[in-house]
Amino acid sequence: MLTQTTTRVLEPSDLDAALAVLDREPVANAFVAARVHVAGLDPWRLGGEMWGWYEDGMLRSLCYAGANLVPICATPRAVRGFADRARRAGRRCSSIVGPAEPTAQLWRLLEPSWGPAREVRAQQPLMIADRLPDDIAPDPYVRRVRKDEMETIMPACVAMFTEEVGISPMTGDGGLLYQARVAELVGSGRSFARLDEHGKVVFKAEIGAATSQACQVQGVWVAPEYRGRGLAAPGMAAVLRYALADVAPVASLYVNDFNTAARAAYRKVGFKEVGAFMSVLF
Repeated sequence: MLTQTTTRVLEPSDLDAALAVLDREPVANAFVAARVHVAGLDPWRLGGEMWGWYEDGMLRSLCYAGANLVPICATPRAVRGFADRARRAGRRCSSIVGPAEPTAQLWRLLEPSWGPAREVRAQQPLMIADRLPDDIAPDPYVRRVRKDEMETIMPACVAMFTEEVGISPMTGDGGLLYQARVAELVGSGRSFARLDEHGKVVFKAEIGAATSQACQVQGVWVAPEYRGRGLAAPGMAAVLRYALADVAPVASLYVNDFNTAARAAYRKVGFKEVGAFMSVLF
């Protein structure tokens, strides 16, 4: 028997159904779920469209189509539907990112028309922690960044982004969007740093996405001249303490598989691998 399937752009009235899908995998979906909780499904507020995949009238899978293209709880059939829609629309995103398996399938289908990519990171371990480590004391000097410290934190954020992504976030619009994003995280108390005696950032991280079920740590960075001094693990323990106390019962992050130093630091703090993400950068 053939099932009736279709994809369509979701509307504000589809919010409850979309949240039910996002709630199926609260850790993996934290980034998109956080945006939907704040903005709903209105494309202007959400910063992109939310595509829905229906089977027999039931919403089964989602795909966020904004600055990133993100498959969510996407079955192989749903991925094919999303790829068809993305191909027709043309590439408007700067990356495809999501759980490794559906993202890999999505990229296989889109690469002939969207490729080549600037970089493909096929395996990015997804890690979670739900308690503080017994044997790593949180760095007492890591604290929330204050709203009057934007000029202090901004160079570190730009350095981290450029190192991680391979291009500066200040290109294009002169960094307006990126500065707004950093200011939003600082303003909501989700930006953390340790400063040295000269007021320079030596460690930083942000809780980049947050729902009541899970949050995602992003932008972890140690100043190059301070690397190898053991700042990362105590710094992460401090951020984890804030995250679990103030934000959500589970903290997550995903990391490049080739970044062995970062993975070791996260494991030391108690983060465990529970899956993998994949990123395709344009």
